[in-house]
Amino acid sequence: MNSGTIRPGGPGQRPRAANFNQEPRLSPPRRPFERYLPNPKLRFLDQCREVMRYRQFSLRTEQAYVDWTRRFIVWNGRRHPREMGAFEVRAFLTHLAAERHVGASTQNQALCALLFLYREVIGGELDWIDGFERAKRPVRVPVVLSQPEVRQVLGQTQGTTGLIASLLYGTGVRLMEALRLRVKDLDFARGQIVVHDGKGRKDRVTVFPESLREPLKVHLARVEVLYRHDRHHGVDGVWLPDALERKLPKAGISWAWQWAFPSAELSTDPRSGRRRRHHASAGSVQRAVQEAARRALPGKRVTPHTFRHSFATHLLESGTDIRSVQELLGHQDVATTQIYTHVMQKPGLGVRSPLDRS
Repeated sequence: MNSGTIRPGGPGQRPRAANFNQEPRLSPPRRPFERYLPNPKLRFLDQCREVMRYRQFSLRTEQAYVDWTRRFIVWNGRRHPREMGAFEVRAFLTHLAAERHVGASTQNQALCALLFLYREVIGGELDWIDGFERAKRPVRVPVVLSQPEVRQVLGQTQGTTGLIASLLYGTGVRLMEALRLRVKDLDFARGQIVVHDGKGRKDRVTVFPESLREPLKVHLARVEVLYRHDRHHGVDGVWLPDALERKLPKAGISWAWQWAFPSAELSTDPRSGRRRRHHASAGSVQRAVQEAARRALPGKRVTPHTFRHSFATHLLESGTDIRSVQELLGHQDVATTQIYTHVMQKPGLGVRSPLDRS
């Protein structure tokens, strides 16, 4: 069997072993890195969680990576990952594209999860992770609302979810970036909003909409009442990254570090088991935006991310430099930002439909 052949496999089937003469399972890491050694007494998936928590992965990333690891193991007949290697990884990724028909981003997430598994949990590095069938990445233009349409949708929102929706359009931040804002990130004095640990764990600064200054001040006054209630009743402080919590143990109960958009209810931290107040849920904002769009723009699909697309497109249409828009959005590559040029209104082209000439 050559290294390009994909073997049959799946739940209940015992995969054939890879050819060791042609392909080593694991090789030493190509670059040195500080590897955390998990507790060997833990179950394997708990060892994966322990390493991810040491690396300070977000809970969502942890859940996604553990899920992909579990699916990889089950698909390979519940064999231990130490018994497998690049051959099985390639076959699994091909299965996702050819049989499950997943999208390119989903397949890439699975690849990242398995690379992490072998590099940092098992302690080696997979070689030759290519030659598998790639999921097709469709070329789609983003859904963008006109400015009147944005006003119509926002006009149908109210309360905290309405304020968050306005912030999404006014700043261009992603939904989870908005929900994870702390009080200290809203810089009223300098007129800017600081986004920490955005996509790719990068920080950036974005604009502070002048029209949201007073609504946000009123909102934070209500949040402070909730904050003082929690302090009075001895509720644990808000979640902080482990390193920061060790360095600043009282930061979690300080006003500056509170969530700007806290949940109305207390919840149990799935990692520590502590009862505390988390930020508002993404689902509540998504439902509010979809309901507002249903009333304002029947038949048009609108999500919270649509506001980010509209923010970028409207800035470009108003003449803002594309590099500035790139920085505000936090895009690593300007090519990602250029997708919005395809949906801009370009009256200067002077092109008329032939139907209008008849």
